[in-house]
Amino acid sequence: MPQGPGDSLLAVYDLCLERGGRELFRDLAFEVSPGQLLQVDGPNGAGKTSLLRILAGLSRYGFSGRVERRTPLLYLGHHPAVKALLTPRENLAWHVAGEAAYNDGQIEEALARVGLYGYEDVPSHALSAGQHRRVNLARLYLSHCPLWLLDEPFTAIDKGGVAELETLLVEHVGRGGAVVLTSHQVLRVACRVQVLSLTEGLLA
Repeated sequence: MPQGPGDSLLAVYDLCLERGGRELFRDLAFEVSPGQLLQVDGPNGAGKTSLLRILAGLSRYGFSGRVERRTPLLYLGHHPAVKALLTPRENLAWHVAGEAAYNDGQIEEALARVGLYGYEDVPSHALSAGQHRRVNLARLYLSHCPLWLLDEPFTAIDKGGVAELETLLVEHVGRGGAVVLTSHQVLRVACRVQVLSLTEGLLA
């Protein structure tokens, strides 16, 4: 936990969420600091995806409490935002167009890092679900945002892809970035992982 209000990249105060008359979580209060890797834990339906969308500013209603976003962030949702008629190269270029000016070499390198070398110009409708996920994850290799919010980033990728992504997460927090993610798997990373339990409302 950060030592003062100016240290954190994200701060959450008394966050409560109800859906369909059922309380998913209440009184969540935590901060995310540089160098922190936070895994949101809870069973299906506990509100993990809803929480990340609230943190990202994509959900504006249906909850109470306050979220302070103190830095630019990158949010990758559970479903890859890949346009079927575009190639991986075109999809990635479209996604990062508003962040910075990236050249073709940087786009190609990011796609190669996620195992899409040779698939850069294949229409995305011809790719597998795992390859769609990799197109989305390639954004991480180009992002300059200090805070990453990742919803089930390991879905539909193989063991090699999982290991590569875990290494990237460690590198990001090692540079002073921070990651908040949901995942049903145990992370095998060379850094401390803090866990936020939605069922218990505790940060450990």
